[in-house]
Amino acid sequence: MSKGAIVVLAGTESREGVGRVANALVTAREFKEAGDEVVLLFDGAGTQWIGELLDEQHKYHRAFDRVRDVVTGACSYCAEAYGVRDTVEQAGIPLLDEYAHHPSIRRLVDEGYSVVTF
Repeated sequence: MSKGAIVVLAGTESREGVGRVANALVTAREFKEAGDEVVLLFDGAGTQWIGELLDEQHKYHRAFDRVRDVVTGACSYCAEAYGVRDTVEQAGIPLLDEYAHHPSIRRLVDEGYSVVTF
């Protein structure tokens, strides 16, 4: 069984960011459907995606819904810096502050996850 940690870093401002979040969602879904351990987290500008993907009219809302159960959190520091802390909290997504107010990527590696960033 594989263990994958999918980290969304891409922001919402560009077509590239849209492509990267779409690829993150499909990768998380692939791990999930294969029965692998998978976690999806949002860091940096990627924290902005949570509010976007919760919008039922968004092109990738359904893709997000399919993997919502593997979302482990969003960076506490970055959610604040990008002005989306309230949105993340209202979505019920944990704010991660494991290392200097950020998620611990080292912990994921230590736990045997392959970390893939988008």
